[in-house]
Amino acid sequence: MNLKKSIALIFIILLIDQISKVYIKTHFILGESVDVFNWFKILFIENEGAAWGTKLSDILPISDSAGKLVLTIFRLFAIAGIGYWLWDSIRKEASKTLVIAVSLIFAGAIGNIVDSLFYGLLFNDSYNTVATLFTNDPYGGLFYGKVVDMLYFPLIDTTWPEWVPMVGGNSFRFFEPVFNIADTAISTGVGILIVFNKKAFAKKNEEVEETDQNV
Repeated sequence: MNLKKSIALIFIILLIDQISKVYIKTHFILGESVDVFNWFKILFIENEGAAWGTKLSDILPISDSAGKLVLTIFRLFAIAGIGYWLWDSIRKEASKTLVIAVSLIFAGAIGNIVDSLFYGLLFNDSYNTVATLFTNDPYGGLFYGKVVDMLYFPLIDTTWPEWVPMVGGNSFRFFEPVFNIADTAISTGVGILIVFNKKAFAKKNEEVEETDQNV
């Protein structure tokens, strides 16, 4: 897979991701949801932290704003590393599977960093109101934006039977996390690397085998 095709894939994912996020921000109030199917909902939430909404301030003795800044800067370094990995893989003519996987991860990472970097400057708050793009009253600043999530798949939404120890009578929901297109791209890319590991790193594995045979 060449560089042009990789860039095209990244661009398409970013375009879909950002269009969906801007639409949700400008048409939904925070917490509002729409049922598409019983097992699929569009639910607008905003993620201020890392995966699963975790904040650095929950782990380290720092303020929420400092934790947000550190997390955004870390994401920028991570994107730089993933970008180099992608460029180096294409330069070395790595397998198509590897290039596609890394392209998906790179596109997803950029999609979420756009939110973190710029959404605080572009939108006003979504609390009890629909946000406005290019507002005169932004909710944050550069590096302090919130990631927009909206895809929700409560495939199972039930209650534990009363006879089940510890959790009987409690509600049970699967799948609980709310995510976005960028998250989907990252998860798909990682999944490809795990499931198709041998195919993704085919050239590297072949070189190792040849070296072992020569020895």
